[in-house]
Amino acid sequence: MNKIVKDALILTAITAISGTVLGSVYEITKEPIAKQQELTKQAAYQEVLPEAESFEELSIAGSDGVDIPAEAGYSAQEITGAAKGLDGTGNEVGYVYTIVTGEGYGGDITFTMGISSDGTVMGIEMLSISETAGLGMKAAEEDFKSQYAGKKVEQFVYTKSGAAADNEVDAISGATITTNAVTNGVNAGLEYFKAQGGKANE
Repeated sequence: MNKIVKDALILTAITAISGTVLGSVYEITKEPIAKQQELTKQAAYQEVLPEAESFEELSIAGSDGVDIPAEAGYSAQEITGAAKGLDGTGNEVGYVYTIVTGEGYGGDITFTMGISSDGTVMGIEMLSISETAGLGMKAAEEDFKSQYAGKKVEQFVYTKSGAAADNEVDAISGATITTNAVTNGVNAGLEYFKAQGGKANE
C-alpha cells in the first residue's frame, strides 16, 4: 500500500513540475510568437497593398465577423480582419481584408486580400493553406495568385479552358475545388467591400 501511495505522490509531483515548466515556457514564448505573427501579418498586408506605408486596424461589422450580404451566396466565407492602408501623408489608398474560405479540399484556407479605394484587387497572399501537395498547394504560388491582381471586376470566375477576360482565372489543373475556394474567397472580399460602401467600418 505504501508503494502505491509513494508512486502516486511521485506521479503527482512530476505532473505538477511538468505543468509549471510548460506554463513558464508558454509565458516566455507567447510574446515572441505574438510579435512574429504580427510581423507576418504586416508583411502580408504590405504584399497585397504595396502603395500603403502604414495600416490602421478596423473593426469588423457583424458580431461574428461576417458582414457579407446573404444574397451574395458566400456563406462558407468569412471576413475576420480589416485594415485601412495609408500612404506617407495619411491618405487612404485602400483596404486589406483577412478572409477565411471554408471550401478548401484540405480544410479552411486563410489569406489576405488588398483592394484599392476604387475597387481594384491589388493582390492576395496566403496565410494558412493545407491543400494537396503539387495540386491545391499551387494556390500559394505566384503564377496562380497574380491572376487576381490589378483587376477591377464585379466578381471572378474560374475556367478550365484558358482565361480570356479580366474576370477569368485559370483553374489549377486537378484542383478545381481549391480554385473555387480561393475564387469565392476573393469574391466574398469584393462583396464585403461593396457592402461597406467601399470601406470597412471605422
